[in-house]
Amino acid sequence: MSDAAAFVACIERGGVAVFPADTVYGLACDPQNADAVRRLYELKGRPADKPAAVMWFDQARALEALPELGPRTRAAVEALTPGGVTLLVPNPRRRFPLAAGPAGEGGGLGMRIPLVPQLQTVPLVVLQSSANHAGGPDARDVSEVPEDIRARADLVLDAGPLPGTSSTVINLQRFEDTGEWSVVREGALPATEVARALGIVGRP
Repeated sequence: MSDAAAFVACIERGGVAVFPADTVYGLACDPQNADAVRRLYELKGRPADKPAAVMWFDQARALEALPELGPRTRAAVEALTPGGVTLLVPNPRRRFPLAAGPAGEGGGLGMRIPLVPQLQTVPLVVLQSSANHAGGPDARDVSEVPEDIRARADLVLDAGPLPGTSSTVINLQRFEDTGEWSVVREGALPATEVARALGIVGRP
């Protein structure tokens, strides 16, 4: 069974998977399955009210799932992904409430579209977070994922060493109306590259 097929099978049966992103190793589960989301949070020791991001492995599927995004925001998503960014986008329809959490009410949704060739055929959207204990170091290699997380996960995919720098988090919640954006956390994509991409698509 391919990595992609094993990953899909794990998520569809309500499991939690350790998987390689294009940055660091992550944890993934079905964002609509409350039991799976609870397990993922428990594995990490993550506060239950802290939002997580949702991830697609294909840009077109992500944009299809969020038709309410305006044209300027969609252009920003197209310019910045796939790659090592997490985009905070408007979420007026309160999609994926288990990921948005209480802090997401009336606010944004974190979205990721990584460049992971072995998982590009995965048709699912997943809730994802880094494969570490809350506040702990990111895992560049699967051996750096805490042993208790690996032991309790339903699937562990090993793709060898990864780049090891977490995603750059970019707030696009006001981008549609004002062109305003901010880098919440600089990571895999330098802020200068973010500015270059958004400076082009943000022009009236």
